Amino acid sequence: MKKLRIGVIGCGSIAQHRHLPEYQVNPNVELVAVCDINQERAMEVAEKYGVISYTDYNELLKSGEVEAVSVCTPNYLHAPISIAALEAGLHVLCEKPMATSKEEAEAMIAAAEKNGKKLMIGHNQRFVPSHQKARQLIQSGEIGKIYSFRTAFGHGGPENWSVEGKEGWFFQKEKAFVGAMGDLGVHKADLIRYVLGEEITEVGSFVETNAKDFADVDDNAVCVLKTESGIIGTLAASWAYVSKEDNSTIIYGEKAILRLEDDPINSLVVQYSTGEVVKYELGKIQSNDAGGQSNSHVIEKFVNAVLQDQEPAVTGEEGMKSLEVILAALKSNETKQIVQVR
Repeated sequence: MKKLRIGVIGCGSIAQHRHLPEYQVNPNVELVAVCDINQERAMEVAEKYGVISYTDYNELLKSGEVEAVSVCTPNYLHAPISIAALEAGLHVLCEKPMATSKEEAEAMIAAAEKNGKKLMIGHNQRFVPSHQKARQLIQSGEIGKIYSFRTAFGHGGPENWSVEGKEGWFFQKEKAFVGAMGDLGVHKADLIRYVLGEEITEVGSFVETNAKDFADVDDNAVCVLKTESGIIGTLAASWAYVSKEDNSTIIYGEKAILRLEDDPINSLVVQYSTGEVVKYELGKIQSNDAGGQSNSHVIEKFVNAVLQDQEPAVTGEEGMKSLEVILAALKSNETKQIVQVR
């Protein structure tokens, strides 16, 4: 199988911790170039990986050197860079949230379709073993009717691990567009849609900035979600969990409760109404703590989709549906009303 020639646009934390190392160890990839507007950072990363460095993404896109790119930039650049890459005939793996509006997301999807190229969104929670197992158990009917859920994603904030700390784009509204809800909440919106196999139809939310006085984006959000079949639950996204990351989801069904990533050893615990408890040790979820798993599976799924000409594991349409939940949450907080999704 020929190797896929890859460029990575944006050399911040997500590129350095996930995309670059995962491309480097993938036998089907030739890492060719990196790009960052910070020339020093671009050159430093390029030297580390033995690749070409660019400071202008347009030059990289037109270079003819790469067949596909990862877009790992601040959120407001996701759509313009992804669209430019697709128009240049390149496949795109874009970080989440895929865009800052539904219109941008639609334009990305249209560009992929028009140019016959793959567009995948980096929602890695779908590939966590406990989440996949929970989806199977629900689909098989073993858990019975699902009544409710709660899902949370919180840590101490990106200033603790992003390359620019408190000065980073994460905290600047014009670059990030949204804070903890875009960084973490969109992952959980995607996860709930995936695990339950249902769309979210209504959202109510409180979205606050109360923990980071230097930020002009949200750092704490709690949402109430309702699905098409009437399952109701909560989603919390926070940069204010100061001591320990929480990435847990609990699903309450007719025949059992599923606890995902709630127990430090057993990544899935199924508590049946009969009193029986089944524990699954399925490997650690990715985290920003030292010792978090190194393979998010996003890179390999993207590479395989391109090389084998298959539909990406997380399509642009899927990314857009998860984004729409976040957009609805922001609107609910603004209007103080329950917002219909789509």
